[in-house]
Amino acid sequence: MELAFIPSPSRGVLHLGPIPLRGYAFCIIIGVFVAVWLGNKRWIARGGRAGTVADIAVWAVPFGLIGGRLYHVITDYELYFSEGRDWVDAFKIWEGGLGIWGAIALGALGAWIGARRRGIPLPAYADAVAPGIALAQALGRWGNWFNQELYGKPTDLPWALKITSSADGRVPGTYHPTFLYESLWCIGVALLVIWADRRFKLGHGRAFALYVAAYCAGRFWTEYLRVDDAHHILGLRLNNWTALFVFLLAVVYMVLSARMRPGREAVVEPGAEGSDADAGDDAKTDAETPEDTGSVKDAKDVKDAKDVKGAKAPEASGGGKATGAGTVEDVKDGADPARKG
Repeated sequence: MELAFIPSPSRGVLHLGPIPLRGYAFCIIIGVFVAVWLGNKRWIARGGRAGTVADIAVWAVPFGLIGGRLYHVITDYELYFSEGRDWVDAFKIWEGGLGIWGAIALGALGAWIGARRRGIPLPAYADAVAPGIALAQALGRWGNWFNQELYGKPTDLPWALKITSSADGRVPGTYHPTFLYESLWCIGVALLVIWADRRFKLGHGRAFALYVAAYCAGRFWTEYLRVDDAHHILGLRLNNWTALFVFLLAVVYMVLSARMRPGREAVVEPGAEGSDADAGDDAKTDAETPEDTGSVKDAKDVKDAKDVKGAKAPEASGGGKATGAGTVEDVKDGADPARKG
């Protein structure tokens, strides 16, 4: 008997008058905003300008969406180009179907273009946005919940996902909520990257590589639970092999990068850092300047005083010399000490 389960929404789209609001698209949009917001905060903390992350995201996000869709269509081409299918559906991205591997790959290309236009090193930008991307994935996975897709094997666990739709070969029942597993895992990945970046001062793309490696580790086991149709190679799903391959690449990059370029970039955005450096130079110059404009005059006065102190008093008329008791006033008046006696 089913005592508890996670219900699926009765529909994946809400209509605000004539405007359809699709849950899948809404989750992706919210994820993008969160990624840009967090990335902007981290970029400013690293010494960059506010707004730079959003400017580069204008390039990265469209490229990422196109790349994610291409990967999905290529690896699941039978859904769109087999007999009885309509190839036009390949363009209906709002109905679901984005491959994270293609999204990251082509999104990185878009980010590289945007970063190059701003004169910014791509690895530094990638480090700043890495935790935000993980959170965007965590939110985006709830789009699969709205579409009742990409669930796991049958289960009667209290947190099982209740599938009610029978469209496209679905069988109503309770299944592992792999969308929830991956969403929680991505939140953990974001926290891991933030902690490791603060603890070890990761730089030159190593924070991003850590995100990739950690995500792939989680994706491997959530992918293993899924029961949707997929291509298999040597008994493993294609995405399992992809996760394993990308995981190894990320680990190798972290090791080599730490050896070749240890530490963190001192400057992530030349324009922003240059302004701060100029201000620091001005302050240093001010500190080395005499305390006031009268310093030269004061030095001259001190020299004159020393000359006066060392001057000899005029000799007395009786042939004696003035002693140290002779005052500056006597010297000034040219007075003869004998006259005072």
